[in-house]
Amino acid sequence: MKVTITHKEDMKFEAKTANSSFTINVPEVSPLEYFLAGIITCSATDIVSLSKNQNKTVSNLVIEGDVVRNIDFPKKFNELFLNFSFDSDADDTMAARWVMASLETYCSTINTIRDSVRISYSITHNSKLIRENENMISGSGVKIDMGEIEACPS
Repeated sequence: MKVTITHKEDMKFEAKTANSSFTINVPEVSPLEYFLAGIITCSATDIVSLSKNQNKTVSNLVIEGDVVRNIDFPKKFNELFLNFSFDSDADDTMAARWVMASLETYCSTINTIRDSVRISYSITHNSKLIRENENMISGSGVKIDMGEIEACPS
């Protein structure tokens, strides 16, 4: 993977990847907000892909991320809480497995920070809270076999 950042003007930058380009406007969105959005989007794509692979449908998917950072520099992430909320035609157990498979196995961005950031999550499925403030199994990772999926592009 290769990304090239080019300064355009003031605090505006252009990011170019092999497939696309986009403008990063730092006064509007900070680099850490882009980073957090990438983490959340990675997990969202996993959940949608896992459901499709099991001939299920996910709708109304919303993932909120809340980060606790260092007060002093470097102001890195110390804790990340993810709140997953979605509807599907799967049962609660399968829905929870999609989230856990994303967090523990498939999501490259989450697995990049998992050794240095305490990650916890809650899941609301079909308007019912099915997991509350659970911690990732984490550490060096535990393999969870959910079959082949198209994970977020790396």
